[in-house]
Amino acid sequence: MLDFIYYPVSFILWCWHKVFGFVFGEAAAISWILGIIFLTFTVRGIMFKPFVNQVRSMKKMQDFAPEMKKIQKKYASDRQRQAAEMQKLQKEHGVNPLGSCLPMLLQIPVFIGLNHVLRAFTMPPPGGGPKTENYFFTQHDVESYVNAKLFGVNLGEAVYNGVGVVSGGATNIGWHWSVLPVALPLMIVASIATHLTARHSVARQNAASATPQTAMMNKLTMYIFPLGVLVFGALFPLGLLFYWLANNGWTLMQQRLVYTKIDKEEAALKAEAAEKRATLGPKPGQKPTAPKVGQKPVQQKKNQPAQGGSQKKVTKAGSAHGFAQTTPAEAAAAAAAAAKADGATVADPAPAADTNGSKDNGTGVPGLLKDSTRKSGRKRR
Repeated sequence: MLDFIYYPVSFILWCWHKVFGFVFGEAAAISWILGIIFLTFTVRGIMFKPFVNQVRSMKKMQDFAPEMKKIQKKYASDRQRQAAEMQKLQKEHGVNPLGSCLPMLLQIPVFIGLNHVLRAFTMPPPGGGPKTENYFFTQHDVESYVNAKLFGVNLGEAVYNGVGVVSGGATNIGWHWSVLPVALPLMIVASIATHLTARHSVARQNAASATPQTAMMNKLTMYIFPLGVLVFGALFPLGLLFYWLANNGWTLMQQRLVYTKIDKEEAALKAEAAEKRATLGPKPGQKPTAPKVGQKPVQQKKNQPAQGGSQKKVTKAGSAHGFAQTTPAEAAAAAAAAAKADGATVADPAPAADTNGSKDNGTGVPGLLKDSTRKSGRKRR
């Protein structure tokens, strides 16, 4: 029924067994062990890209975790609306929730397929007689696997056979204590590797995105799963324990490699952003030369002396007579100069300025004569 899984798995194992069998001999246990380990590396190498996408997806989800919490709190009573808003938020950030589960989902068929292929080496055919084939393996390969023993134990044997889901149609049902001295160290090392892998992954999680559900899952992956490997490892054949050990070793190495690469990328982006801000901003101690946005240019006030110290007369805009708006001192000096030019004396001396510095001319406007039609005080000839 699952031949579409069994044949690819057996083919990869057959290829690696031929490679190492050429070096160590096809009947040597080390050839089969290395074949299983490199089968694991081959499958994990194919899933390397999905794993990187999984890490990036989880990193993005941790970054906008506060927004997800707001949505959960806002639509706590409407689960359908909450799911729709969550999906919209994930789409805006380019996150695919299924992408984080893909590597794990792909490993399950490989685990099932390898367990079945290793078990099938020792299963008699339905019609009886010697086993002549096992998917891609010929009768010679089957005999090579059966005769390959590690410390006197066949790679297809387990501490306990009899659980149908794991052992399949194994005939030697029961406890096999002779397998325990070889299987127990592998179970312990595989359990420790599972714990270290989960611990390293949990350490990368953002504390701001922690929830009671994630805390429970972290405890399960760090303690319950490794304990399960230690307990239920007694049901797995030795070859499958080598697969589990190699798989966890690859995962731990891959996590360190990918996380280090992502950390360097984030550090480079932060350094580039800081460099851009430093380039656009003013240097330390330098005053900004350009006006701020919305700031009006500074204009010089009227009747203020110029930088040279001289004053300029400013004509009053909109005046009906076009009189020059001058100071009292300038008005008196101008009248005296006109009288002197005509050879006459000044009839009406300029009125004294009041205490505020303005001329009392009866008009209330400095610099304007009392009567605009009055001529200057000079004698007629």
